[in-house]
Amino acid sequence: MKTIKLLTCFFLLFGWSTSEAQKRNFELLSPNGSIKVSIALADKIYYSISIGNEELASKNHIALILKNETLGLNPSLSGTKKGNKSEVIHPVVPLKYASVTASYNYLVLNFKEGYSVEFRAFNDGIAHRFITNKKSEIEVVNEDFSVNFTGNYLLHLQQTRGFKTSSEEEYSHIQSSNWKPSDKMSTLPILIDTKKNYKILISESDLSDYPGMFVKGTGSGIVSTFPKVPLEFGPDGDRSVAIVKEANYIAKTTGTRNFPWRYFVITKNDKQLIENTMTLKLAPKNELKDTSWIIPGQASWEWWNGASPFGPDVNFVAGCNLDTYKYFIDFASKNGVKYIIMDEGWANSTTDPYSPNANVNVHELIRYGKEKNVGVVLWLTWLTVDKNMELFKTFSEWGVAGVKIDFMDRSDQVMVNYYENVVKEAAKHKIFVDFHGAFKPSGLEYKYPNLISYEGVRGMEQMGGCRPDNSVYFPFMRNAVGAMDYTPGAMISMQPEVYISERPNSASIGTRAYQLALFVVFESGIQMLADSPTNYYKEKESTEFITAVPTTWDETVVLEAKVGEYAIVAKRKGTKWFIGGITNGAEKERNFEIKLDFLKDKKYNLTSFEDGINAGYQAMDYRKKTLTVDNNSTVKIKMVRNGGWAAVLDEKQIR
Repeated sequence: MKTIKLLTCFFLLFGWSTSEAQKRNFELLSPNGSIKVSIALADKIYYSISIGNEELASKNHIALILKNETLGLNPSLSGTKKGNKSEVIHPVVPLKYASVTASYNYLVLNFKEGYSVEFRAFNDGIAHRFITNKKSEIEVVNEDFSVNFTGNYLLHLQQTRGFKTSSEEEYSHIQSSNWKPSDKMSTLPILIDTKKNYKILISESDLSDYPGMFVKGTGSGIVSTFPKVPLEFGPDGDRSVAIVKEANYIAKTTGTRNFPWRYFVITKNDKQLIENTMTLKLAPKNELKDTSWIIPGQASWEWWNGASPFGPDVNFVAGCNLDTYKYFIDFASKNGVKYIIMDEGWANSTTDPYSPNANVNVHELIRYGKEKNVGVVLWLTWLTVDKNMELFKTFSEWGVAGVKIDFMDRSDQVMVNYYENVVKEAAKHKIFVDFHGAFKPSGLEYKYPNLISYEGVRGMEQMGGCRPDNSVYFPFMRNAVGAMDYTPGAMISMQPEVYISERPNSASIGTRAYQLALFVVFESGIQMLADSPTNYYKEKESTEFITAVPTTWDETVVLEAKVGEYAIVAKRKGTKWFIGGITNGAEKERNFEIKLDFLKDKKYNLTSFEDGINAGYQAMDYRKKTLTVDNNSTVKIKMVRNGGWAAVLDEKQIR
């Protein structure tokens, strides 16, 4: 009773009634009631996140700092709107599911200063964003996104020394108490292990006309940091520019707009991280009326293997020339691979996209590819595209199917706008885009679905710098936010202690079965076959499996998963299922018994590729097995260190 009287006196002293104080505190629950966001309006906009009885983050706060005011400082509430919504989304390029149901409860807080903050609560996480209603253009000096942990959490980060990054750094794994403000910042996404049986994945969606967010440690949580708007540029080679002058703001933008979503995927089971579709659920709607021409698929790629096929059927000098590329087209055609990628060298120079290398003869290759039902994708530097945005019209007239654009290495507002301008212009001419040297997916790929993949990952092109110990995090982090151009498909496989490779004899770390499984586990609208046709012809069994794996899926079921250790995933396309499993190098081997109860009530032929008895040393050792299974079957899976397991299940035809 005394407590109530004291609180009443406090509120009266500061000019608040008890009812007014209650109006400044809100709760938003997920549809199933498991996740709760508690919001308090005081000197700032505060919110806490709980799941069950566990508070995972407390007194987080947000603000949008404009040139002449701070939105979120001493906020004056003018009204609220609360409700729920459920919609079914059918992504044009379905990486996990042909349809996704987005069900959420929402709360919109409107403030007298001409802005709102919207919160959404899903069964697997929460999100929030600023919405402004200003009459004129605004300068955003900074954005405050501060998250305070309620314990000493384990953080999985991709740390970088600066804002100029290709997002290919290896992951770091540090305790939150050890991540100080003076330490290197991190790209998004980040993954947080609360050690309270929960994981939190943080990223963003609906990024447009605004810089990408980075985060820094505080010792007890994280805070946002952003690249400033570049104002002047200087020369820096043929594929980059030097920023010689920056603004004192991070964005200059329209005053009436939605700002990017900041989201938290919150899971108790590591499987849910892989299955999540939060970027999609918060992304803007598709703006393309006709998407029938957007055809995801695999691509044969010459860069990783040095464009050097050899053997009795190679009666020409291999290299960057017409005969070699025709050989790649022939391989693609014979194996149902939709595209070839022509990397650096197809043009006379990296700065002139209109003058093909005469030794290559792009026009003849495009003609020959159409004859063989294989599309041609051309590599370009972002700087050349930026200086020649009309090239998409020209490329369309040539018959180019897609472009691979490289070396952006920035995520300031100018570069974010460049991404959108490129895919919008490419879509006008029915050309798809794969961004290399890129930041992570942030929703643009759903607004313009001709953007079918991003790199932004430490992929296999890093050769010995690409290890399963790092790559096994990708399904839980990088691929968990969107398409990932990792470039798998090595036919020469080695364990790390004996690894040595050099183009043209490029090799990967991890077993052969691991490489096959990557095509199932990793998700990309365009999936590379990075090795030489020569090696694929030699390895017929592996090639037949790889080229049968789709790049889009109707359904995804994660069977076993533990962050940083292993992931076993089943995916369906039509009536056919594929299973892929990968693991790190920590254990000599890992064994699982997988129930196939996700199958229909039918018989299936299961063809599997598993690590051979000597794969722990000779990584190319594998065994192919076949058996008949149904939805009552259990399959035993063994994966050696840096190993894998892959399978395809076809409905058995009963005669």
